Order: sequence, then C-alpha cells, then structure tokens
Amino acid sequence: MKIIGIHDRKGRYHQGIWEGDHVRLVKDILSLRGCGEISLDECIWDVPCLPSKIVAIGLNYRRHAEEMGMKIPEEPVIFLKPSSALLPHQGTIRWPQQSDQVDYEAELAIVIGKEARCVSVSEAKNYVLGFTAFNDVTARDLQKRDGQWTRAKGFDTFAPMGPVIDTDWWPEDGMYIRLYKNGEKCQDDTLGTMIFSVEQIVSFVSSVMTLFPGDVIATGTPSGIGPMAEGDEVVVDIEGLHSLVNRMGKK
Repeated sequence: MKIIGIHDRKGRYHQGIWEGDHVRLVKDILSLRGCGEISLDECIWDVPCLPSKIVAIGLNYRRHAEEMGMKIPEEPVIFLKPSSALLPHQGTIRWPQQSDQVDYEAELAIVIGKEARCVSVSEAKNYVLGFTAFNDVTARDLQKRDGQWTRAKGFDTFAPMGPVIDTDWWPEDGMYIRLYKNGEKCQDDTLGTMIFSVEQIVSFVSSVMTLFPGDVIATGTPSGIGPMAEGDEVVVDIEGLHSLVNRMGKK
C-alpha cells in the first residue's frame, strides 16, 4: 500500500492510497475508512503524514561519523526537528538569511503506525506503518557555530519528506541509499551499514518518548554530505522506494 498526502484544487489537504491514475481518499490511514476518489492529475503533492514530532538519529553510519570527526556512538544519538520544517516532494527548500552553507543529508524515514512506549526490539516491527525518503537539510555553518543542532536543522522547509509511505517495503542490508545533486551521485551507501537497525531505533526512541501514529523517525545519513547552491535539484533515492525530489531556493 502506498500512502500519499495531497492538496486538491481547493487547497484542502487529504491523505489517500495511490492506486494508478487516482487516489482513494481516506479519513484515517490506520483504519483506511474511505471518503471518495480523486484523479492524480487534480492533485498537488504534499507530505504523506502530519507527525506530532520528527525524531532524527545522528551519526548512524560509521563513515559519516568518521567524516564528521566524531566517535562511533554506543547508543542512538537523537534530536528533534519541528513539524513546521516539513516540505513535500517537489517543494523548494528556503535558504535562511542566517546561513551561508546549507547541506543535504539523504535518509530513510520510519513512519509509526500505532502508539509506542517502551517497546522491545523484538516487538518494534509491529509499530511501524511504513517507510519513506527524507532529507535532513542542515545549515552546517550554524551547526558548527551553535555547538548543538536545533537551529541548524529546524528552519522551515528543512525536513523534505515523501512522496510515498510504502507499507509493504522493509529495508534489507544490500539496498542502496543515494543522493543525487543535479544528476551527480554525491552519497552512495547501503542500508546494511547503519549502526543501529530500524528495530533498535524504534525501541530506543520509544523508551525516551511516546511515539504516536504518524510520527516520523529519520534514521541518519551516510557519508558524502555536502552543500547545495541556489537552484540545485537534489534527489533522495532509496532502493525500492519512490524518490524524493526537491530544489534549493534563492540565497
């Protein structure tokens, strides 16, 4: 099942199931109660869910930790991005006036399917609704200046996500995660090189905070992060998932 978020021509937000050339609208993606159909041609892409919070995992790929000059973590490093940072597929990333360097970070995102609190690793899979592509956009100069990550990663449009939550897909070790900038491959790794697995991440985060349906966990980025320039097109490409495409706005 492929869950998407759209706006209709009247500007109303809907969630629905993508079925070929149309979208089957639903009142509730968990119970899948239907409320009509709409042609895909009449839709504008929006984020596929509206999370109460976006939890992100730092330094979850060994080579990325090394390129940042940081120690390999012994447990997941977590931080939050505000839901106001969300940006849909094909949306434009806004360049904040405070920053001179805005970087891309390709990530796999977990979408939670039911309330989770203190979930065990063995049970964690049962709390996952599906997966989608994510870009943890970061004002790198501000991250270095502040010594923590909230401002650098919290600007509006700094959480591109989508276009589809795939409920039938599950990550496998050999699957690639890549980012292309203007067609050039900049990040290239496999999901099997994550330090902490999806199950470990869900369990760990749920031991800290209650996760609600629709909440998003971004699982970290591989090595190869780098800056974007005005007008750049960036594509997060994860094997088996729909690619996330965004453009960098004016400085």
